[in-house]
Amino acid sequence: MTYRRNPALPTLRLLAVFVGLVFSQAHADEYADVTQLVRAGKLADALTKADQYLANKPRDPQMRFLKGVIQRDGGKPADAIATFTKLTEDFPELPEPYNNLAVLYAGQSQFDKARTALEMAIRTNPSYATAHENLGDVYAKLASQAYTKALQLDNANQAVAPKLALIRELFNPTAKGQKPTLPQPVPVAAAPAAPKAPSSSAAAITKPVAAASSQSTAASAPATAPASPAAASSGSAKEVESAVRNWASAWSAKDMKAYLSAYGKEFDPSGSQSRATWEEERRKRIVGKSQISVKIDNLNVSVNGNSAAAKFRQNYKADGLSVSSRKTLTLEKKGDQWLIVKESVGS
Repeated sequence: MTYRRNPALPTLRLLAVFVGLVFSQAHADEYADVTQLVRAGKLADALTKADQYLANKPRDPQMRFLKGVIQRDGGKPADAIATFTKLTEDFPELPEPYNNLAVLYAGQSQFDKARTALEMAIRTNPSYATAHENLGDVYAKLASQAYTKALQLDNANQAVAPKLALIRELFNPTAKGQKPTLPQPVPVAAAPAAPKAPSSSAAAITKPVAAASSQSTAASAPATAPASPAAASSGSAKEVESAVRNWASAWSAKDMKAYLSAYGKEFDPSGSQSRATWEEERRKRIVGKSQISVKIDNLNVSVNGNSAAAKFRQNYKADGLSVSSRKTLTLEKKGDQWLIVKESVGS
């Protein structure tokens, strides 16, 4: 189904399918059938099949998420809002339903509600890049409304007009023949984007050691050759891998002391949360679960000096909920420890 968008509205990223949840092959086939009907534009058939499935499994978050997408695509935003709202109530630990609620609210110009939903998504997962991007768009639209009101009240204020023009250009870049830069909705069944590797500027910068004189070098040369850079990097990679697996093990064991100590002082939980607030919320979410399992698959580690990036698939299970997602941890070496300084997931 094609939608006509108001160019003044932010084009927020809608997650079309909640691909993170783990499910059995039998259930996967049913999800695939519904998704295929959506792709074919047979929304009524897709909704019927989703409802038939939910009649036997009413709490299934994956199919409920799909149903909300179908309702949104079918031009029933109120029904979709109700579906995603109930999902946030039943599964408050999942950020994706909050994100889609925000997209729906923004489409109705309810930007305050959209902001609240996105802040909840980020509070649930501070590393949720899509929600951060969407929140920026919502803030920009709220700023546009505020500047417009300011001009209405005082049209002689010369400082406001340039700001308003900048915001309008952001949401309507085609006015100058440019291509829109705002993100588009994710297509149905699209997998999350792969996490980006840390930029070179994030790598630790070390000053080169001043070269000694040739005589001094010869006099102090060690009896054995130093380890090659490749060997040193391999050793560091193993240390990083061990740190990541210990972090996952501490999480699974609900060992909060070990879990929180895996994060460096430089770790920023993002959003408006302080480090203390983030730690307290993590304690509540982790200790409050009866059982947790965190497994890491396809771990890939790259080391650049005292910085490292660990990319892997995280399989999380707790109290009947199973979530699989791609994750990237950025770590820095502090003394003889590798500590997490940044955490991000696929969007």
